[in-house]
Amino acid sequence: MDHEFYMNLALDLAREAAGDDETPVGCVVVDVDGAVIGRGRNRREKEHCAIAHAEIEAISEACRAVGDWRLDGCSLYVTLEPCPMCAGAIIMSRIHKVFYGAKDELTGSCGSVINLFMESYGQSTQVTGGVLAHDCAVLLTDFFRALRGRGK
Repeated sequence: MDHEFYMNLALDLAREAAGDDETPVGCVVVDVDGAVIGRGRNRREKEHCAIAHAEIEAISEACRAVGDWRLDGCSLYVTLEPCPMCAGAIIMSRIHKVFYGAKDELTGSCGSVINLFMESYGQSTQVTGGVLAHDCAVLLTDFFRALRGRGK
């Protein structure tokens, strides 16, 4: 699989989120044939909902696409290291591989704070960080710099 291609799709979704004053995080879920079956971006501000994360939205769409809660063999690409909630959703949906861009030193659950994927949950998920990390991090940094500049 072309990891940069899929991460660029996630980055496009993150840019959409930023355009709506949402934290710029985007995510895609890809099936074993390389088809994108789920897309998501942060919508916490718009939805006034703590669980409106990019990964949750993408996983939900992927489950609807395949008609099952099991996403065996699928890969997930997300611009920011998943938080504990999203890591749990990834594990519970049986996603096989996770690729993330920027590290999240505050809530990252792929090793920055904790690595939930190292625990024994009856299945394993392979995690690879740093895919287009610079591009993902710059998008977040620029967003928060602009937000502070507006006094929010």
